[in-house]
Amino acid sequence: MNDHHRSRREELARRLLALDAKLPASSIGRLGRTAVAGLRGARLALRGKGAGEKPLDLESLAALATSVGQLKGIAMKVGQLMSYLELPLPPELKATLAVLQTHSPPMPFERVVEIVTAELGKQAPPLLGQMSPSPVAAASIGQVHRAKLPAGEDVAVKIQYPGMEAAIASDFRSAALGTSFAKLLAPGANVDAVVGEARRALTEECDYEREARYQERFARIYADHAVLVVPRVHPPYCSRRVLTTTWIEGLRFDDFLATNPPQSERDRFGEALFEFYVGTHFCHGLYNWDPHPGNYVVQRDGRITMLDYGSTREFDRAFVRKLAALTRAAHTDTPDALHQALVDLGFVKEGQTYNFETARKLVRSFYGPMLRDETLAIESGDARPFGTVLDSKRELLKLHLPSEFIFIVRIRFGVMSVLAQLGARANWYRLERRFAESEFLLA
Repeated sequence: MNDHHRSRREELARRLLALDAKLPASSIGRLGRTAVAGLRGARLALRGKGAGEKPLDLESLAALATSVGQLKGIAMKVGQLMSYLELPLPPELKATLAVLQTHSPPMPFERVVEIVTAELGKQAPPLLGQMSPSPVAAASIGQVHRAKLPAGEDVAVKIQYPGMEAAIASDFRSAALGTSFAKLLAPGANVDAVVGEARRALTEECDYEREARYQERFARIYADHAVLVVPRVHPPYCSRRVLTTTWIEGLRFDDFLATNPPQSERDRFGEALFEFYVGTHFCHGLYNWDPHPGNYVVQRDGRITMLDYGSTREFDRAFVRKLAALTRAAHTDTPDALHQALVDLGFVKEGQTYNFETARKLVRSFYGPMLRDETLAIESGDARPFGTVLDSKRELLKLHLPSEFIFIVRIRFGVMSVLAQLGARANWYRLERRFAESEFLLA
């Protein structure tokens, strides 16, 4: 990100945090505002592509960010995805959408006080007494305030916006919005299956008690890790709509990249991120499917703090074994093993006639450059979903993408996009091969 984009990002963030959140919950209200936001985004995308066009003006970008930010929910999730996936969008538009990773119009502090008091009861006064009234971040489901516990420990308190579950339910009643989100998650997949899985996942994300439990599990897994840090959860100050965790100081991902870190640092962080998102799945059956750069804080001691565990899925050992078998078959490019892995995962039925070469290309595009047994960087363009490898949509429709696979597809390309931005180099093939042969799969 250059200085021009950075200054605009800071100005847009300032403007968003200066507004009051007015979350529309009715289907008609949200549909209308979504249509306006979509039109604004489409116009800016077209203007940015035009030959000889002037740079996109700040007021138009601010109007788009405000439209999407006030909707929150799915609209913000889509904006966040578009900000870091490798999509053909103007850089200024992507930089604007990146602001939505951590900022949107917040609810007033008076409303925060009401929610925390209702949720935490007698634990609320000591927390609110040491809480900053201005949020440090406001995202798709809730906003974060800095506070102190009675013992003096600095904490981050995430408070969910009122009416959030109703707003998400309303969004999914809109076929257009649900379908757009589905296509971003898994292009070419069965849209109905994706929408159903996405509805379930985003509804689960509204349960902060569930998020706290998963964050504690990740904290145990990475308690002694040299690079990865998971903030501690403080259960007495948590509820379904309030989550309190230890505050961690550091640089956001874009600010870290702006320091022009050495290659060794990029490589170390890249391997750690790959382990967090891919390794945790193979080694523990857990999957955090929201890798957007707003969820990282780079500490002064050279470690990365991983934030936000609402977007966590858990898979049983049997499914992870099947995915590991697919990975090994892709690595060795063995036709019989690949066919059996596709059958076991439910992509095709036993005895079904299908174009094996199309399926093979689909699988290999999923793994991309990570099938090469060499140290390499993920290049811009490597992380585009499935690229143009699919020669026949008719053949693709004969394949069934299992519902469990939907977020794995999106996280895969999300992680690759982040690694491409980071410029990290590693032998991703060997790292994944080691994960795909973990003790978790042998138990």
